[in-house]
Amino acid sequence: MATRSLLLIQVGTPPDPIRATTGDIPAWFVDAVDDVPVRMDVVEVYKGHALPEPGQHDAALITGSWSMVTDRHDWSEATAAWIRRAVAAGMPVMGVCYGHQLMAHALGGTVDYHPEGREMGCLDVALLPTAQDDPWLHGCPDTFKANLTHSQSVIALPPGAVALARSAHDPHQAVRYAPHAVSVQFHPEITPAILAACIRQHDDDLRAEGFDTAALLDGLVDTPTPQTLLQRFVQGHGTGTPGRG
Repeated sequence: MATRSLLLIQVGTPPDPIRATTGDIPAWFVDAVDDVPVRMDVVEVYKGHALPEPGQHDAALITGSWSMVTDRHDWSEATAAWIRRAVAAGMPVMGVCYGHQLMAHALGGTVDYHPEGREMGCLDVALLPTAQDDPWLHGCPDTFKANLTHSQSVIALPPGAVALARSAHDPHQAVRYAPHAVSVQFHPEITPAILAACIRQHDDDLRAEGFDTAALLDGLVDTPTPQTLLQRFVQGHGTGTPGRG
C-alpha cells in the first residue's frame, strides 16, 4: 500500500498537566494510525496558521479542542470556511469531537451546549439503521465502547447529513455529510490512559456536576472499533477514495 498524505488540522492543545503526561494531540493521532502508511502534516490553526488549499493532501482530519465552537474564534470560522471548500471539492474530511461539531456548523447545522450537560467516560455507542449499508461502518458491532469528553454537541444536523450512530446522551455520535465527508463525536484517538488524565484534570468540575470520577476511571477499557473507523478513513475505505497500491 502506498503512503497516503494526511492533513491534521489541530484546533487546540491539552492543558499543560495532560500534555506533560500524554503528549500533544498530533501524537495521539500518530499512535492511533500507527499501522497505516501515512505522512501526516500538522497545521495548528488555533495558533492562526494558514491551511493549504484543499486537494493538496489525500485526506484531512480535524482534531478535538478545549475551545467551544460557539465561541466563533476567527481561526475556527476560517477553518469552517475551509471545510466548506474542501467538502465541495470532494476532498475526504473527517472531524473528531470539536472537528465533528465544526463540520456540522460549517455545513449548516446547529452546535450548542448539550441541554443535559457534559458527556464523559468510556460509553456505549450504538449504530443506527442508517448505518446498515454504510461502507465505512461495514462489519462494525451494533454497539461498541468509545471514549467521550464534550460539553457541546451537534444539536441539529446540516441539510442532507445523516446520523449513523448515537449514545444514550447524544443522538449524533457519527455523521455522514457526503460520500467523502464524515465525523464522530467520540474520540478514536484517545486511549484509556489519555482519558484517565482528562478525568483527573477535571476531577473537581466532574464531581460538582454529579459524576462519580472513581467509577469513570474504573470503566475505562480499550476501544478498538473507534480506532478501526479512524484507520479506515485514513486508508480511504468507505469514503469513495480508496488507498492507492
